[in-house]
Amino acid sequence: MAEDDIVISGLSAYFPQADHLVELKEKLYAGIDMVTVDDSRWPPGHLGLPTRHGKIRDLSRFDAQFFSTHPKQAQLLDPQIRLLLETSYEAIVDEGYDPDTLRGRNIGVFMGVSTSETSDAWRANAQRADAYGLLASCHALFANRISYALDFHGPSMAVDTACSSTMTALHEAVLALRSGRCEAAIVGGSNVTLEPTISQSFQRLGMLSQDGKCKVFDSEGDGYARSETIGAFFLQRASDARRVYAKVVNVKVNTDGYKAEGLTYPSGKVQQELLFDIYGESGVDPLKVAYVEAHGTGTKVGDVEELGAISAVFCGQGRRKPLMIGSVKSNMGHPESASGVSSVAKVILTFETSMIAANLHFKEPNPMIPRLQDGSMRVVDKHMRFPGGPVGINSFGFGGANVHAILEAGPEVHVDNLAREKPQLPRLVLFAGRTEQSLAATLDRMETDGPYPDSAYALLNRFGQPSVKRFPWRGFAMIPVHQPEKAVVKVVKQAPIQKRPLWFVFAGMGCQWNGMARQMMHFDAFARSIQKSHELLQPFGVHLLDILTTEGPCNDNVVSTLVSIVAIQVALVDMLHAVGVRPDGIVGHSTGEMACAYADGCLTAEQTVLCAYWRGRCVEQGKLPKGAMAAVGK
Repeated sequence: MAEDDIVISGLSAYFPQADHLVELKEKLYAGIDMVTVDDSRWPPGHLGLPTRHGKIRDLSRFDAQFFSTHPKQAQLLDPQIRLLLETSYEAIVDEGYDPDTLRGRNIGVFMGVSTSETSDAWRANAQRADAYGLLASCHALFANRISYALDFHGPSMAVDTACSSTMTALHEAVLALRSGRCEAAIVGGSNVTLEPTISQSFQRLGMLSQDGKCKVFDSEGDGYARSETIGAFFLQRASDARRVYAKVVNVKVNTDGYKAEGLTYPSGKVQQELLFDIYGESGVDPLKVAYVEAHGTGTKVGDVEELGAISAVFCGQGRRKPLMIGSVKSNMGHPESASGVSSVAKVILTFETSMIAANLHFKEPNPMIPRLQDGSMRVVDKHMRFPGGPVGINSFGFGGANVHAILEAGPEVHVDNLAREKPQLPRLVLFAGRTEQSLAATLDRMETDGPYPDSAYALLNRFGQPSVKRFPWRGFAMIPVHQPEKAVVKVVKQAPIQKRPLWFVFAGMGCQWNGMARQMMHFDAFARSIQKSHELLQPFGVHLLDILTTEGPCNDNVVSTLVSIVAIQVALVDMLHAVGVRPDGIVGHSTGEMACAYADGCLTAEQTVLCAYWRGRCVEQGKLPKGAMAAVGK
């Protein structure tokens, strides 16, 4: 992967009946239909609407103070903006950054949004209408408020191309990154269904399925189920990323233009042109693409036009295996302007698991789609192994705005400059929370959902100690990943507002024991430091590694004792520096004063270890009474 490649490095989202990516993964691979019947928005069947649609569990919670929002304004703020603020922040944390460390940077915000179903509520009552209401649902502020709250200085814009809004926002963000207009970007999308008359309008346009099921590519496809999703992902250049969910190979857009059939009638011909253009421009052979995440909503016309375009590009002469196609809308409904969030999330999970989640509600292939009949394309109606390679994502607006993106799986997650832990050691997880309950819940999730790869713990620990004023609760967990029968140790406490001073205290003679460094050699930074000291002392006949790691009796002389203590103290300083620990003060006693000189930069590591060696030699060769101590000073 090249340093300038654009990658998705963080993600956070709310889906119907799934509050985060892990829960979405569970629902998709368990084959659970996330479209439900309940009265959390309006009574089922109200206005003759379908009884089923996809809903985010809870839109009511928002930490106004944390996001610098006036309490009066928070009461009127569109829930989409509230959760976009939250997921944008979390997407950065997911990448391993503390968002506060990015304040003032040239970071862009690109939000896909089409409707605000709360705006009519404050306008309907002239006595209630005020400036706060205007600021609560203005489309521009969906992006601008995020830039304001996080103090980002890059491009900030809301993008509306109807159902392709989020993917169009991704297109704009990629262009901005490639042109140097920003160094990183938040890309997001949102859709909530609060006002039943909006659904009624879609129903009168013939877009909704009366049974509330997206029967994508099926012979009985008759429309889609409306749904909700709010989420964001963090885009960076590969050289800056601490993790990589996916590489964005390319994103391209076009528009249908005039059509005799009408504005909302999709144009398979123009979609086909888009696909030919992007794969030719990207140097990717469409015949070698194994899977396409289609726009696929289950409408009679839309599915036929889309698969006609896909088959023309991907199913030409030379394809060896059927093209696998699917659409996450069959599992959760159609989140309209936020559909790009759910499509990207599904593709990321495909990369992670090497398994494509099955479409729901597919029984018989649509007879109007020839390539489904002849086997050139295969609907993923059961979980199928993903063989690797690039994946295409389609996203189309009902006004003719078309987007296609090509994603590839990233390499293994990488985290630089951290001590690597060995498999036999439990994993230390550090975290902070706004409340005791939220912190405890996070640590509980780390226990129940884990174990995670080492890199995941390392990324989480990068964010483990943010501002105490903003995150007053601190906690840690010791997770025995290879011994699940052992209890997880968890501690949660409120941190003092004022930072407590941290001192390094270096002890003198008498603190040594046989094999005192053996267990610490599991830590790479510590082991590297000891190895350097060992190589430095070998010409003098001192075998430091043997002295420090042997459990049995070893040479009990002054030289061995002094170099052992000092080398370990130097290695401890190196290890603590590697994980970002810096002292407010240092103090040393006797032998420890040499390591103290290393910790404050007066001596190099080599000078410190050699100082200990020659001091030991002087003591050995000097005619001094045993056990005597000299105190020098006033």
